[in-house]
Amino acid sequence: MAKYILLSFIFTITFIVKPQAQVAKNSDLYKIILSKDSLLFNAGFNTCDISQFENLLSEKFEFFHDKDGISDKKKFLNDLQNGLCGNPSNYQARRELLPKSTEIYALYNKGNLYGAIQGGVHQFFEKQLNKPEQFGSSARFTHVWFIENGEWKLTKSLSYEHQVKHLSSSKSIFDNDKEIEKCLAENKVPTLGIGVIKNGKLQQVRVFGELKKGTAAPYNTIFNVASLTKPITAMVTLKLVSLGKWNLDEPIHIYWTDPDVSKDPNSKLLTTRHILSHQTGFTNWRGNNKDGKLHFEFTPGAKYQYSGEGFEYLRKALEVKFHKSLNQLASELIFTPLQMTDTKYFWDNKTDSLRFATGYNNKGIAYETEKNKTANGADNLLTTIEDYGKFLTSVMNREGLTQKVFDDMTANQVETKNGKHFGLGFEIYDLGNGEYALSHGGADKGVQTIVFIFPKTKQGLLIFTNVDDGYKIYEKLLTHYLGENGQKIIDIETK
Repeated sequence: MAKYILLSFIFTITFIVKPQAQVAKNSDLYKIILSKDSLLFNAGFNTCDISQFENLLSEKFEFFHDKDGISDKKKFLNDLQNGLCGNPSNYQARRELLPKSTEIYALYNKGNLYGAIQGGVHQFFEKQLNKPEQFGSSARFTHVWFIENGEWKLTKSLSYEHQVKHLSSSKSIFDNDKEIEKCLAENKVPTLGIGVIKNGKLQQVRVFGELKKGTAAPYNTIFNVASLTKPITAMVTLKLVSLGKWNLDEPIHIYWTDPDVSKDPNSKLLTTRHILSHQTGFTNWRGNNKDGKLHFEFTPGAKYQYSGEGFEYLRKALEVKFHKSLNQLASELIFTPLQMTDTKYFWDNKTDSLRFATGYNNKGIAYETEKNKTANGADNLLTTIEDYGKFLTSVMNREGLTQKVFDDMTANQVETKNGKHFGLGFEIYDLGNGEYALSHGGADKGVQTIVFIFPKTKQGLLIFTNVDDGYKIYEKLLTHYLGENGQKIIDIETK
């Protein structure tokens, strides 16, 4: 299909230069370049938004293609506009970067950073009207980025070693970009993050929409995920249990008693198992009570009642015993080992606010961002789809947990509704035939998030949105990505 030869394009140039060692994946430079790459392709190429190229390409831009020769910026944009993007209603092209292939090298002049070289491999897919996605190509690429007047610009690029293959027998798990964008517009969802886990690994990360008007959301958008904080706190605790440093059934009062309940005999009964399965007897937040104080509404372990206060209670007990903050414990046990470099319980001077997805109400009005400076064991975790996907795959693969602790975590501790129970830190859906899903959601002002993992089949799905009613798009995404299991989850929720 010669008309669409640009499908295989990739930006790059080869220099007779020996750069320094490639930069670390948790470095600011790596994140910046991957963010620019995401804007150029996910927000630009995959949606035919030419403005992304106009903004990110240097006026000195040159494109070197091993089959089509050399193009300057004007010719390149013209070819893109009249070729691949000439009739987007009848033809769609999609590019996927192979993340593990990415290498980035810093360019310095007398100690001053002036640019970067990005190399790697990516694939392209095409879909024509009323036909399945059926054509793919891959190629190596090198991008040369320079800092021009304080802005990163793509200056030189080379695309080479093209390989073409027919994909009629396979179907990408991301084949409905246009449909998703349409769904976001119809439901007034500013930003959507999706992560798909297959075969026990995070296979795809996609972010759609805008952070604010005119600013496309990059692949590494930072979300406040609300109550998705709780599974992190739960796993910190369960890892400590697996290490023999914490006991699920030991009374919490040994380490901490909240002053509000210190005279209540129930405080001597409360255990970590009660907290992780939401059987504490506490309301969700003490502010819900008329006097603003914490109370036991029933004996711990008597029944289910969702409570963020329980996880805050646990945080304080952990911090007293280990003389470390919850964020320090999470960093040691989860964030650092899994290279979750954009995840923390609070805002600090390293948090990239330019990548943060501001929350909105259902009328499209932005909420003021509350930048909490201390950890909350139940709420306000900052993370990305990629980071949280790494966390979920580690849970699914039982990393850092003994078999007994994993069995406790995935066992039904208390029923929440027909077909659904809480385990330890996760809600459990009984899908029949021995299949089950672990799940948790998050909801705050301007936050609607939900995740699912299937330990037996090693699959999973993450959905992050930044609007009050982002849940409106859950059903469509669940059935598309999870198929029959997604429908079973919907059926349980709508009984």
